[in-house]
Amino acid sequence: MTERRIFRRIRGTDTADGAGVKLKRVIGQPALDMLDPFLLLDEFRSDQADDYIAGFPEHPHRGFETVTYMLAGHMQHGDNHGNRGDLGPGSVQWMTAGRGILHSEMPQQENGLMWGFQLWVNLPAKDKMTAPRYQDIAPEKIPVVRPADGVEARVIAGDFGGASGPVSGIATAPIYLDLAVQPGASVTVPLPEGHSAFAYVFEGESAQVAGETLSRSELAVLTKGESVTIAGGDAPARVLLVAGQPLKEPVARYGPFVMNTAEQIHEAIADFRAGRF
Repeated sequence: MTERRIFRRIRGTDTADGAGVKLKRVIGQPALDMLDPFLLLDEFRSDQADDYIAGFPEHPHRGFETVTYMLAGHMQHGDNHGNRGDLGPGSVQWMTAGRGILHSEMPQQENGLMWGFQLWVNLPAKDKMTAPRYQDIAPEKIPVVRPADGVEARVIAGDFGGASGPVSGIATAPIYLDLAVQPGASVTVPLPEGHSAFAYVFEGESAQVAGETLSRSELAVLTKGESVTIAGGDAPARVLLVAGQPLKEPVARYGPFVMNTAEQIHEAIADFRAGRF
C-alpha cells in the first residue's frame, strides 16, 4: 500500500464562538481555510466555567453537517423542530443541517472540565437542501478495537479493525477514528486512496505520524495514499484520524451557511429571516 506522508503542519489559533466559548480553531483559520470536504475543526477544552458556560445559543445552519465529539463534560442540544438530546463524555452527534435548522448546544454543568471537538463536513450540491437529520450516538454504541499491542481505537465512522462505526449514510464516506497509542506501539491504518485526511494529536506530548513527530495541538495534513502509520512517542498519546471524500465543488460560505453560489447564500439568508428554516 502507498504510505501517506505529512504534507503540511497546522497549529490551532485561539478564538471564541457562540456566546463567547473559548476554543482552538484548527481548520477554518487563515493557515488552513478548509480541507475539502472539511470546513472547520474546533477543539474546546477548559475547566474554567467562564470559558464555556454561555454555550452556543440558538443559531442557524444550512448546507453542511456538524459533528460534535464530547470527551468530557455535558452539553444538551435542541432545535426548532422539537429535537432534544444529551451529549456526555464519549458521545457523538452527527447533524446533517441540510436545507436549514435552528439549534443550540448548551452546557449542563457549572464547573469541571468541558472538552471536545466540532467538525464541519460539507454536503454535495445535490444534498444541500435535504431534510435535516440527527445521528445521536451514545458512547457504548461506538465500537472499540485493539488492532495491535498498545493500540486502542474508537471507530466513530468508517471501517477499521473489523468494526464499523455507527455513523452511516454520509455522502463523503468519512473515516473518523480516536486512536490511543502507547509508547513503542504502532498501527498502520488503511485509508481510501483519494480521501483527504488529517491527524491531530489531542492528548499526550506527541505521537509519531507517518514517521514524523507530531506535537500536541498540531494537525498534520496528509498526502494521498492508501494507509498511514501512527505510533507512540515517549508517553501515551491520543490522535484523531479523520478522512473524507473531497467534493471538488465550488464553496460559498457566509457564517453558518455553506452553499455553492453567492445567490444560494442570499436565498439562505432570506429564508432564515422569513422563518422558513
